[in-house]
Amino acid sequence: MLLKTKIMPVKPATRDYHPARVERAATKVKRISPPAKRLVLPRNKTNLDLEVGGRVVKLTNLGKLFWPELGITKRDLLQYYADVSEALLPHIVDRAMVMKRYPNGAAGEFFFMKRTPKPHPDWLELCHIEHSSGNVIDFPMIQDLPSLMWLINLGCIDLNQWYARCDDVDRPDYLHFDLDPVPGASFGKVTETALLLREALESLKMPCYAKTTGSKGIHIYVPIQRGPTQKQVWKFAKEFSHAIAAQAPKLITAVYVVAKRPKGRVLVDYNQNAWGRTLASIYSIRPRPQATVSTPVTWKELERGVSLEDFRIDNVPARVRRLGDLWEPLLAKRGRFKLEAYL
Repeated sequence: MLLKTKIMPVKPATRDYHPARVERAATKVKRISPPAKRLVLPRNKTNLDLEVGGRVVKLTNLGKLFWPELGITKRDLLQYYADVSEALLPHIVDRAMVMKRYPNGAAGEFFFMKRTPKPHPDWLELCHIEHSSGNVIDFPMIQDLPSLMWLINLGCIDLNQWYARCDDVDRPDYLHFDLDPVPGASFGKVTETALLLREALESLKMPCYAKTTGSKGIHIYVPIQRGPTQKQVWKFAKEFSHAIAAQAPKLITAVYVVAKRPKGRVLVDYNQNAWGRTLASIYSIRPRPQATVSTPVTWKELERGVSLEDFRIDNVPARVRRLGDLWEPLLAKRGRFKLEAYL
C-alpha cells in the first residue's frame, strides 16, 4: 500500500476562505500518460481488471445498458472516455470532482456524491476541502486514465469538477456563463446570445471560448489569471450578465428567480460561478436521449449554426482526433485575462 502525505491547513475555514489538503501518494509514482496505442476494452467480458501503467482498475457490469434505445452499454461509456482522455484530462486534473452517479443508466435515478467512497484505490489522489461549518469533505481528483476509469465505473456519466484547483479552492482560473433557454426559446436564440456575449467580452479584451452543454445550451468560458476570489468572479459575472441582458431585453434575461423570468428568453446564468458550484466538463457525455456530448466549437461553427445532436458519443472521439482540443488555449499560462481591471 502506498503511503500518503497531507498538507494541513494553516487556519480554519470561513465563508470566504476554505483551506484544502492535497493527499498524494508519498512514493514517487509518475502521473500516468494516456497509452501510446488506443485502449480497447474487450467485449467478451462483463467484469475486468484493467491494468494501465501498472495500476489496476476493477471494471464491473460492462454489458449493462445505459442507453437501452441506442444499445449503448457501460462498456461503451468507458470506451468513450478512454478515447478522449488525452484531450479531457488536462482540463480536470488537480481539481475536486463531484460525482453524479447513474447506477441504472441515463434514464434512471441519479444521486450526487462528494465524499470519496471507501474502499478506493490507494493510488487515488484526494482533495480535502474544509467548509465554513468545519466539515471537511474528501473529494476525488481525476489525475490520469486509471482514476478516470475508476470514476466512470461508479456510474458517472458526466464529469463535474471544481472551477479552482485544489491548491487554492477559492481562486478559480476561469469565469464562465451558462446560456440556458427559458421555455419558448430555441437553440437558435441560445446561439444568437452566445455571439452577442462574444462581442461584448471581446470589446473588453477578454478571450472567450464556447462549447455546447450537451443538454440544452452553450457554455462560454474566459481564462483568467488566478487572483480574484470565487466571490469576486461571481460578482463580475453577475454585473456583466445584467448589463448584456439590458442591451437585448427581448432576447436575454439575467433574472435568476424562475417565476419572474420572461418566457422565450435565454438565461445568462451567472450564479454557476458561485463557490462550490460545478458545470458539466468539456467532453462530458450528458444523460440525454441521444447521448450528446458537451463539445468545444469554434465561433465560425456557431455563426454557421450547429445543433446539440451534432455532437454525440459515437462521433466526438473522431472529431477530437481530427481537430485536436479546441479548448487547449484555455490551459495556457499566457493569454489569460487579468480580471482585477474590472473589479
